[in-house]
Amino acid sequence: MSEIRATTTPPTNSPDAPELVAAMLRDADQAGASDIHLQSIPGAVTLQWRLDGVLHDRGRIEMPVAERVLGRIKYLARLRTYQETLPQDGRIPAEDAGLDCDLRVSTYPTVTGEKIVLRIFRNSSAVSLAELGLPLPTLNALQSAIAQPTGLILLTGPAGSGKSTTVHAALHELAQAGGRHLVTVEDPVETLVPGVMQTEVNEARGLTYPAAVRHLLRQDPQAIVIGEIRDAETANLAVQAALTGHLVLSTLHAGSCHGVLDRLRLLVPDPFSVAASLTLVLNQRLVRRTCTRCQGDGCSHCVRTGFHGRIPIVEHLVFTDPDRPALRQGITPPLSPDSTLAAAASRAVAAGLTTSAEILRVLGK
Repeated sequence: MSEIRATTTPPTNSPDAPELVAAMLRDADQAGASDIHLQSIPGAVTLQWRLDGVLHDRGRIEMPVAERVLGRIKYLARLRTYQETLPQDGRIPAEDAGLDCDLRVSTYPTVTGEKIVLRIFRNSSAVSLAELGLPLPTLNALQSAIAQPTGLILLTGPAGSGKSTTVHAALHELAQAGGRHLVTVEDPVETLVPGVMQTEVNEARGLTYPAAVRHLLRQDPQAIVIGEIRDAETANLAVQAALTGHLVLSTLHAGSCHGVLDRLRLLVPDPFSVAASLTLVLNQRLVRRTCTRCQGDGCSHCVRTGFHGRIPIVEHLVFTDPDRPALRQGITPPLSPDSTLAAAASRAVAAGLTTSAEILRVLGK
């Protein structure tokens, strides 16, 4: 996350749509926002930024300037500027956005008018595993797992929990180590990693996750990143790839480490394959970090929120050879008491890294 935080909203009374859009994008990028939300309401468009996973109001743009702003964004994203009744998806290249990174643009019709969401892709955000702030036991387990020549590593957590960031950090570390042919299939490719062959899913053209994985296995890969396991076909391909000499990293939606294993068993009917392929499951959340400059009181650095940046709260489950006979019978090994989400959250609060209220917001009761 950028160390710069904007403290003012763009000049929303400006009649110059290109200037206003450029200022809006620049301010959001400098603030470290991940997303920009523009929602049409009667007579205006509201502006919000997502900072550290939470939406913050940044003002409103009155009509008719707002119409020109939405049109300018759609023009830059190569979308139909006149189309307001059907969803559209596009991309604004960095050079057109006036930034160092591309933006993904999504439009959607609502009862009060069109909604546009812009996602800011920061290629520079690819970091090493050591920089993620993972608890040391989890960091050691993940680094040990990716150092192996084969095996299946699965990450889980809700949307926005940092799964992709962790996967790309692992990919970055593999690329830095060298010596292996690394390939990915993603939807979309959000972060470019030098030295890695990256592929983007295109379902409209028939390049689905299963189709891409099948073809990538013919490209002599040694480590494969699958952005997400969404169906049984992809799950079986991932398991088989791990069993046939590949290191496979992917994400699978579930609520816990044990939930990942339960879900995988539903998708892959062969318990022997599941037991033999799994090496590590990691379940994570992101919580906002208390601002170090104001200690949570609110300042210009944290846009008066009291938080700046986020830290991972993680639990993990390592699968070793002694576990595999029980796994084949559907018995899941327990998490050690010090590697649960609750334990990680308690340590973060005790260290002053975040607050109990923030933990409650993210994890619930």
